[in-house]
Amino acid sequence: MNFEITAKDVMGRIGRLKTPHGIVETPALMPVINPNLKFISVKEMKKMGAQIVITNSYIIYRNENLKQIAIEKGVHGLIESDLPVMTDSGSYQLMVYGDVEIDNRTIVEFQNQICSDIVVPLDIPTPPNASISEAEKDLKETLKREKEAMELHERIDDNRLIAAPVQGAVYPELRRLSAKRAAELRADFYPIGGVVPLLDTYRFSDVIRVILEVKSELPPSAPVHLFGAGHPMVFAMAVALGCDFFDSAAYALYAKDDRYLTVQGTKKLEELQYFPCSCPVCNDFTPRELKKLPKDERQLLLGKHNLYVSFEEINVIKQAIKEKSLFELVESRIRSHPYLVSAWRVIKEYKDLIELYDPSAKQGFFYTGIESIYRLAVQRHHRRILNLSLDEKRYVISAKHVLEDGQTAQADFYLLPVFGVVVGEFYPGGHAELPEDEYIEEEALEEGFNCLLDFLKKNRDKGFELRLTKRWVDFIRSRRLKLPENAEIVEIEEVKRDN
Repeated sequence: MNFEITAKDVMGRIGRLKTPHGIVETPALMPVINPNLKFISVKEMKKMGAQIVITNSYIIYRNENLKQIAIEKGVHGLIESDLPVMTDSGSYQLMVYGDVEIDNRTIVEFQNQICSDIVVPLDIPTPPNASISEAEKDLKETLKREKEAMELHERIDDNRLIAAPVQGAVYPELRRLSAKRAAELRADFYPIGGVVPLLDTYRFSDVIRVILEVKSELPPSAPVHLFGAGHPMVFAMAVALGCDFFDSAAYALYAKDDRYLTVQGTKKLEELQYFPCSCPVCNDFTPRELKKLPKDERQLLLGKHNLYVSFEEINVIKQAIKEKSLFELVESRIRSHPYLVSAWRVIKEYKDLIELYDPSAKQGFFYTGIESIYRLAVQRHHRRILNLSLDEKRYVISAKHVLEDGQTAQADFYLLPVFGVVVGEFYPGGHAELPEDEYIEEEALEEGFNCLLDFLKKNRDKGFELRLTKRWVDFIRSRRLKLPENAEIVEIEEVKRDN
């Protein structure tokens, strides 16, 4: 057991991965180190927040000078790292160029020889536009190579970790099969590969489906790496779906093109008048000053900023997991792009899976938009309300925040958007912060009304007086919604709450 989970929220978790070169706390970002280039040192990355880095064993193997240094000093000596190092196998080059001049056994043995902390087989990333027959063929070969890598790994008497990448393009059945076979191998680490083309074209809905199909077959304790996801705008969403590791070449590639990373998206340096960041780079320079610097110096500074903002987002996510407010964080982050909004709504299709992970008790429920309706806490609340046992013959259900004769309305139950029937101050309905009824979306009213309707129907032998605000009454009448005969509406004038 190399991975210990210490905190959870949604499907995200804070964990501790044990490697030969130390423990890595997740969620974690691995900056990509190009062994051919001297850019930002691992020592500097460590100060920024890096706990692990990743480099490419295929590039090292193909360069005779780098290869000899790595054999003599190990990959850590080559890139001057006292942090754990994961080595990719050349799969990215295989995806880009269609072929690599090495075989699986050779590259796996080389990674072991240079003492990589996490060894990766030469899996085959299938492009999203490939036919299912092509994807099946690639996956069959990937599974064969993973088995070979595991057999080689078992001969190594140390604590190095072995990865089993999950492939299958955009075909759910292939992703599930790949994940199932990888889990059967009892690997230490599970990268989800082949998603870079999806991320590059903003096909976030497909990315979410791939992640969740994979998670449905992996053990809950399996550490999961989303290969090629290096932009901070997707970190919160991916962590909430159960991804523990990310690797970023984006910090350097974007800097090379004078692009500036933010959690809300990518900015072009030439378009910036002010830096929306307080990292050391943005504190020391204005955009105007940075633009005037020589290309190499400017690229280095932008690369540092891009790493700073990426590590900062990882820490924000960790704090949200601790506070059990990860849903709220994701719902704020997806507002940065419409494709992220539509992608996040895909979670409606995976409620049962997410419920296996999401903690049932939290401190509060902050409504941030209609995506809040899809949280598991809402579904759990609806089930619990229907399981209530009622002893009296008649009950009062009142819309919250209404007053009668200057006093807070007394009722047996309250009616809230999203939650419907709420009793007492129990989580989540009793701990919910919602906009005023008149400002909330109709989808939230509809969700609450459906819960109310189920509650009334389940308790047909009881009578209910519904003390409703004008917004609720107008909603019911405009939709021509019908209540069962055991319920009657009394409209109560709402008094505005003090700000």
